[in-house]
Amino acid sequence: MIKSLIHKILGKPAAAKRTAHAPHAAHAPGHAHAAPKSGKPPRIPVGKRVDVPASEHGIDPKLVDERARKVVETLQDAGYEAYIVGGAVRDLILGHRPKDFDVATNATPEQVKGLFRRAFIIGRRFRIVHVVYGRGREHEVIEVSTFRAYLDADAAEQVAGNEKTSRKELADKSHVVDASGRVLRDNVWGPQDQDAARRDFTVNAMYYDPRTEIVVDYHGGIGDAKKRVLRMIGHPETRYREDPVRIVRVVRFAAKLGFEIEPKTREPVQEMSELLSNVPQSRLFDEMIKLLQTGHARASIEQLRKQGLDRGVFPILDAVFDEARRHPGREQFVQLALADTDRRVSEGKPVAPSFLLACLLWHDVLAHWERNVAQGEPNFPALQSATDAVFDARIGDISGRGKLATDMREIWTMQPRFERRTGNGPATLVEQPRFRAGFDFLRLRGQVGEAEPSLAIWWESFSLADATERRQMLDEVRQQGAAGGGRRGGGRSASAASRSTASHAPGLTDDDGDADAGGDAAGDAAGEAGIGGDAPARKRRRRRRKPAGEGAARESSAGGSGGTAD
Repeated sequence: MIKSLIHKILGKPAAAKRTAHAPHAAHAPGHAHAAPKSGKPPRIPVGKRVDVPASEHGIDPKLVDERARKVVETLQDAGYEAYIVGGAVRDLILGHRPKDFDVATNATPEQVKGLFRRAFIIGRRFRIVHVVYGRGREHEVIEVSTFRAYLDADAAEQVAGNEKTSRKELADKSHVVDASGRVLRDNVWGPQDQDAARRDFTVNAMYYDPRTEIVVDYHGGIGDAKKRVLRMIGHPETRYREDPVRIVRVVRFAAKLGFEIEPKTREPVQEMSELLSNVPQSRLFDEMIKLLQTGHARASIEQLRKQGLDRGVFPILDAVFDEARRHPGREQFVQLALADTDRRVSEGKPVAPSFLLACLLWHDVLAHWERNVAQGEPNFPALQSATDAVFDARIGDISGRGKLATDMREIWTMQPRFERRTGNGPATLVEQPRFRAGFDFLRLRGQVGEAEPSLAIWWESFSLADATERRQMLDEVRQQGAAGGGRRGGGRSASAASRSTASHAPGLTDDDGDADAGGDAAGDAAGEAGIGGDAPARKRRRRRRKPAGEGAARESSAGGSGGTAD
């Protein structure tokens, strides 16, 4: 009683009231609150709930995904609270059709999983449920998260290391931070107002009920969305410390949405960017891919520059921005690649990380490749070791590294093969799964003068032609080669002096269009076998010298199979 009176005089909330906002934490096994170490209550920036009707927020129900609606209604019918949440609500308010829909509920992951036939609990840092509809490429995932309590660093257990070095200490713990205050575990359930408080920006902390068409807004997100302002919920420095990736997210959202960053949210960004060094490399890599593949790549890079984050954050982007390493023409090539990616996204076409990364690292690989060959290393092994060296320096140890490396090698080793327009090679090349990516890469090289532009035009026509038209096109190339003094490749640049150093890469500059001795067959084998690189050179040379009749038969069976989407 006396203690309560003292708290009242000092303006502190009673202990009972401080814990009353997290009813789920007390009942969920393994999700109990950790006692605050300093004895101070968590600083919770809980806002006031405002229910905004459709007449004010203006969301068009037709833009709401039917499967997301079904997930919400299934949870509500089972007696739980459920809403569409986050970026989907923001986009709906802006009049856009969201690409992804997330759902938030007061049901635990286990309770959510029990309501759906195909639902999977994933994650350790944040346990969520993926509800899956459909199969194959047409499948859709609705991500369902449980309302979480807002707990600051004082209310969490602390470890000295990170996810890898402190794995044993993290076992069976629900709320853990590292020494810098970064959240390593956050699985303490709580009420909706605290769930809203722990989200990053006001425009991402709104909840939409598709049944009642009400938007629940705790932090003025609707107003900020309409004013096109990014505002951090709570104290920006504290929130960046909790999760340094928010530094990257503020840049991405500003570029993607065309929003201004509110001054208090912007001011600590550059100073606190050093915290990103403690973020797992794989997570930073994922954030970089989001920056570059959401249709606003050029705006994202410009925003990085504007906020002073263009160096030291992403090793791959350092390769782009570092003037000392920049090859003449590199900036133009990269800008074209970014613009091409933005165009494809805007047209609803697929984009692969491997293609854009191949563009960003192309000149780094060329420099290593040329150096390796100059030191006496055979051509194709020199390319392989160059790729490995660049991957180690720029990408590091990330999930999916092997698949990325394979796809990027295939794009690069296709380039000398595009010069060889004889025999069975062209028909075989257009059948490769990554042909379209390799062709797009060739087209970009042509635009900056690293390859003859007419070569890309020829390959596009060849990939769309039938067997008869392909034979005619090959005959024309053969005749042009004979008239030109026996040059087999054709389509070469008019003058070596007009080409950038990139076109002088090993395997790209010899007069007859073939790679130099020691690398020719290996490079061809790698392209034909999907970048195996281990096939004997002699075997591949014999295959390329099969009789014309057999080659024509293969061309006939392959007719029109090229030009598939990457």
